[in-house]
Amino acid sequence: MLDIITHPIFLWILFGLIISGLFMWALTYIIASYQVYIKTLSRVSKESWSRDIPSSIDEASQKMYSIGLKWAEDNKQYKIDVHMVNEGLNLYGEYYDFGKKTCAVILSGRTESLKYGYYFAESYYHKCNILVLDPRAHGLSDGRFNTVGFEESKDIAKWVEYMHDTYNVESFVFHGICIGAAGGILALTLRNCKPYVKAIITEGMFINFGESMKNNLRVKKKPIFIFYSLINAWQKHYTGHSMNVGPIDYIDKLNIPLLMLQSKEDLFSKVERAKELYEKAGSIHKELVLFDKGAHSKIKINNTEKYDKVIDEFLNKVL
Repeated sequence: MLDIITHPIFLWILFGLIISGLFMWALTYIIASYQVYIKTLSRVSKESWSRDIPSSIDEASQKMYSIGLKWAEDNKQYKIDVHMVNEGLNLYGEYYDFGKKTCAVILSGRTESLKYGYYFAESYYHKCNILVLDPRAHGLSDGRFNTVGFEESKDIAKWVEYMHDTYNVESFVFHGICIGAAGGILALTLRNCKPYVKAIITEGMFINFGESMKNNLRVKKKPIFIFYSLINAWQKHYTGHSMNVGPIDYIDKLNIPLLMLQSKEDLFSKVERAKELYEKAGSIHKELVLFDKGAHSKIKINNTEKYDKVIDEFLNKVL
């Protein structure tokens, strides 16, 4: 038996089986990670990430959309369809002109078109005009990839300039949810955004999308190190941006008022990281408000009265 085990032919066969097994194992994870990347950060057709309300959403999201759609219907007489071109991409939005001097720009997260922003417009329209946007690769806007705030930040800065010059908007406040928050912070710190933006409010802001992705994989019980490394490699290959870089790397350059809204129940952008962002933020006036209830991007639907009151009081201080 020992002679068979130590025979060169047997050893070569064993070696071949091991190499084949490792190859198949690696190939399986490469394919799986690519599928996750495409599903998560790439728009495969105009039908995906469209303005249609997603069919597979939870009850809270359904309620948010329902409230937001009613708001849009009730205020349709104030709506102006807007369009601009940035870096060769056609970008679209809706501007609700209530005759105010300030415009609140709702910056939605991943997979969310401007209709998602209607829900958050309710918190602002008594004081501000409203601009809701289809981010690049969402809704009617051109583009293929979600770049977790990096390229989107260029569009955000351009929208500010466009709305100021075209519709005489005097000042702006940003309301960013998740990736929208990252894009807003980046626009204000690294994209030479015009000085018309007077404040930014964020909800569920991550330190970088990589940590959010890892937390997501952890919740889904996926192999974090293998999947994350491969997904990040796909992201760098297609967009040139690493998921290891995010708001924590540039929020110290922020020089306008900041209000951070954070849920203690958020599993993807966690409280301890929100506190790190708050401490590092360069804003002279900054506030961090914690909420007991609400999953990621669902603070308001669980704490509507407090949510709106906090924003209203913040705006009274900074506008």
